[in-house]
Amino acid sequence: MTKKDDFKIIFRGIRGSYPVADKNFLKYGGNTSCVEVIAGGKRIILDAGSGIIPLGDKIYKEYISSAENPQDRRPMDIILLLTHVHQDHIQGLNFFKPINVPSTKFSLFGYSGFDWGLDETLSELCFGKSFPINLYDITANIYISNISETDVITINKENELPVLKRVSDIEQIKPKKDEIVISMAKLNAHPNFGVMSYKITYNNKSVVYATDTECYFGGAKKLELFAKDANLLIHDSQYTTEDYLSAAAPKQGFGHSTFDMAIQTAKSANVKQLAFFHFDPSYNDEKLTNIENYIKKNNDNCFLAKEGLEICL
Repeated sequence: MTKKDDFKIIFRGIRGSYPVADKNFLKYGGNTSCVEVIAGGKRIILDAGSGIIPLGDKIYKEYISSAENPQDRRPMDIILLLTHVHQDHIQGLNFFKPINVPSTKFSLFGYSGFDWGLDETLSELCFGKSFPINLYDITANIYISNISETDVITINKENELPVLKRVSDIEQIKPKKDEIVISMAKLNAHPNFGVMSYKITYNNKSVVYATDTECYFGGAKKLELFAKDANLLIHDSQYTTEDYLSAAAPKQGFGHSTFDMAIQTAKSANVKQLAFFHFDPSYNDEKLTNIENYIKKNNDNCFLAKEGLEICL
């Protein structure tokens, strides 16, 4: 049972690029990017890859079991943060069951990188032309907000919905008791428009979600500062260094990091734990297990994300 002061991270989808369904991918999982965060009794979801589909089924079951009479059921209150609109980060959105329930409060924040708003971007990519219904045929109470790295989201008892505000200095925002603060940093190494990383702070602890980012010579200084002293850093780790530097098929410039890059960033940022995330879909359980065993010989505060794994901060 979740307590009100819990701060939990649950990995729901850990792959990059595309989902994998194969018996050799069961240990770590085959769904694309989705991380669930439970803080102060609130549910915050990071990205809507295919991992959001089974999560939605779970949330919907909880809703159904909350009361026999539909009018008495506890409404689903969900906050979704999108890092960007590449397919492996939005492909599960259409099939997320809670958006089809009229009482659901669904607050969606994200960065599209295009000249038009996030609502129009999602409408074009996920609905209408590529799906049987349009975005605003969704029956849930949906609130879509465009964000920039000068914005901060606060969640507290005083407001029914999350509050988006612009600040000149993140240090101006100090979480009050029982308040959740979400800050952002735009990372520009991922083609074509960059990607938004998120920091969720609650009860004097923080988790940083930095997927689809690539480190170059000298390290990712912007991310290192953003993630400084975080309790947990979830970092893109799509490739081994060998694959990244492959003479036959080099991956430099693809906008993804290696495991070594993630370790370098975590050490420079002085984070307490590092979770490797967003694995290449060709890396099966055997390969990922070998990678994890090798890395843990010299690094004891890191681990490979697995679907269903829970971390309590």
